[in-house]
Amino acid sequence: MTTDASAPWLIAGLGNPGPGYAGNRHNVGFMVVDLLAERIGGSFKRHGKAQAQVLEGRLGLPGPSGRRVVLARPMSYMNLSGGPVVALRDFYKVPTHQIVAVHDELDIDYGTLRLKLGGGDNGHNGLKSMTKAMGPDYHRVRFGIGRPPGRMPVADFVLKDFSAVERKELDYFVDRAADAVEALVTEGLERAQTTYNS
Repeated sequence: MTTDASAPWLIAGLGNPGPGYAGNRHNVGFMVVDLLAERIGGSFKRHGKAQAQVLEGRLGLPGPSGRRVVLARPMSYMNLSGGPVVALRDFYKVPTHQIVAVHDELDIDYGTLRLKLGGGDNGHNGLKSMTKAMGPDYHRVRFGIGRPPGRMPVADFVLKDFSAVERKELDYFVDRAADAVEALVTEGLERAQTTYNS
């Protein structure tokens, strides 16, 4: 699939807005785009036409050689992520295959990454909303959070903060996920998969 060099990449970190959700497993997408914002050296601002916070900048090589990106934090709650992402897609004229959803993934061990283009939603409400709004042909950076212990309901598990043991490695894994996003937009999916689909 050919990249449209005139259009930016739209990188949507999925999560729920508000301080009460900040450390939740479900909010790891926000954590990754927050780190990318630090790397760019800017801060998120409310977008005028979409229910989202955005930061425009470049990833990869320093200066104008870097890849133009729009980092986004949808402010609509997870299960309504599609609306803000589509509004940003239309505003910035981004082809769907240049959209990246960064999200938590139950079916992968904690800290493991999987990068892919298209596919199903695996019951993830943020992806379900995005796919319903614009079809499945966007990239995903899937951040493994593992399955809930015992009989804990999935909804409770994803809305809990990472455990003390998990938090010891969380910064490292978030850093690696941010690297994977950079590799995806600057080197392409196949090269990024070879490096990060551990």
